Amino acid sequence: MVDILHRIGVTASPGDVYSALTRVEDLAGWWTEDTTGDGDAGGVLQFRFEPGGFDMKVVDVRAPELVHWEVVDGPEEWIGTQVRFRLSREDGYTIVLFSHEGWQEPVEFMYHCSTKWATFLMSLKKLVETGEGDPAPRDVKISNWH
Repeated sequence: MVDILHRIGVTASPGDVYSALTRVEDLAGWWTEDTTGDGDAGGVLQFRFEPGGFDMKVVDVRAPELVHWEVVDGPEEWIGTQVRFRLSREDGYTIVLFSHEGWQEPVEFMYHCSTKWATFLMSLKKLVETGEGDPAPRDVKISNWH
C-alpha cells in the first residue's frame, strides 16, 4: 500500500480550518462547488466533479484536530482508501498534515491525484486566509484528466 502525503501551514486558526473540512458550504468553497451531505461523524459527503465524483463516509471528527473520511464510492482506485486531515498549532500557523492512505499501488492516476490534492490544499489555505478558495470547476487544470 502507498499513500499521498502533504503538509501546509495556514495563518487561520485550527477551528477555522476544521470548519472548512466539516461544513458543506466551506468544503464547497475550496474543493468542489458541487458538495452535499453531512460532515458529522457517521455522515456521508458527496463531492462531484466533471466527469464523476466521490462519496466519503465521515469516520471520525475531533474538533479542532482531526477529520477522517473513508472513500465509499468513486473511482475503483479510491474505494476503501482513507483521507485524513490532522491539525495542530505551531509558531502562529495551523499545520495541516494531509494523507490519502491505502492506495493498492502507485498507478498513474495516483500521481495525478497527488498533484490535484496539492492544488486543492492550496485552495483550502486561500479560503481560510482570504475568504475565497479555488474549488472545481475554477481549480487549477493540470492535465487532460479532471
